[in-house]
Amino acid sequence: MKKKLVTAAVALLLPIGMVLASDPPEVKEGLWSIHRQIIDSPGNNKTESTQTLCRSHAYDQHAQANAKKLMKDCTSVTDTFEGGKHNAELRCTVAGRVIVTKEIGTYQSDTAFHSESHSTYTPAMGGVTETTMIMDQKYVGSCPAGMQPGDMTNADGRVTHLWKH
Repeated sequence: MKKKLVTAAVALLLPIGMVLASDPPEVKEGLWSIHRQIIDSPGNNKTESTQTLCRSHAYDQHAQANAKKLMKDCTSVTDTFEGGKHNAELRCTVAGRVIVTKEIGTYQSDTAFHSESHSTYTPAMGGVTETTMIMDQKYVGSCPAGMQPGDMTNADGRVTHLWKH
């Protein structure tokens, strides 16, 4: 249970480049596809997921502010942004575990973002010592009628409201 909770929190906080960058570029408002591949080790256990998220600049600012609050027990080790690439290293202590995450995020334009992150857990969390996450986010168009900024739809069609407006 703790592993799932912490993993979910880490997954929501990542890409850390979008959270830590002192002045991240604004991305296009509208519907975004987010594809994640997560590999937990030992065991090389892979999971993949795809969601869509309706975004606005106000929602992105809200999500960034909330993520920074959640990261109150974290320290930024590295935080550089140059030429559309963000390199970051974050060290957190969560539930007595030290989590070190290193990420390279690339803004390909205001309609695409790619990130690769690697996290280590000391001590292991539910037997997992390392997690690698590869995430691609792409703008796909306007949000459908009835969908508001902060609404996320999972592959099974379930909608989660991440922001109350």
